Amino acid sequence: MQSSAVPELAHTHTRPIHWLATATAVAGVVAFSSVLQPGAATAAQPAAPETKSAPALTTPPDPAAVTFPIECGPVKAVVQKRASGDLDGDGRPETVAVVHCDSPMGTPPDGVYVLTRDADGGKPRVVATLLDPKDGTTVSDFAVRHGAVTATLLGYSSADVPRCCPDEKSDAKWRWHGGSFVRSAPAGARSV
Repeated sequence: MQSSAVPELAHTHTRPIHWLATATAVAGVVAFSSVLQPGAATAAQPAAPETKSAPALTTPPDPAAVTFPIECGPVKAVVQKRASGDLDGDGRPETVAVVHCDSPMGTPPDGVYVLTRDADGGKPRVVATLLDPKDGTTVSDFAVRHGAVTATLLGYSSADVPRCCPDEKSDAKWRWHGGSFVRSAPAGARSV
């Protein structure tokens, strides 16, 4: 009989208890490692010289904070459309709001108003009326782009035309020039 140079050890024979102990140890390591995760990695830019700017200077004026110069009687004025952009080149955005009376019937005329705020970020205010509701027109296809306000205006050729169905259509463009807004018809303007 030949004998082995390595004696038989009891732990070399696997038993169910060994597998259970190994599985428990692995589960413990996985659970413990999920608790000890490293923090999220973040990339940081080197500190730049501090510049001071008021957050209100980059925030367009909110039409909800303004009382518009429109007479609505017992109903309230509602902002139908709004758009923002720097219209006068001062680096601060203005807001242009299309406003009409919240009429339960008919098609109420629109007013188009320009809102701004002081350099210190004060309360918004109306600084210009681009379209007076007394003109009796409504606004569609409204936008602020490249420092200009553009809109398609729908109107009526006479008092005999039902207020539901405008029979005139024109394009308008307003741009800040020489301290006020100047209205023009954009290239390709049309009327019906």
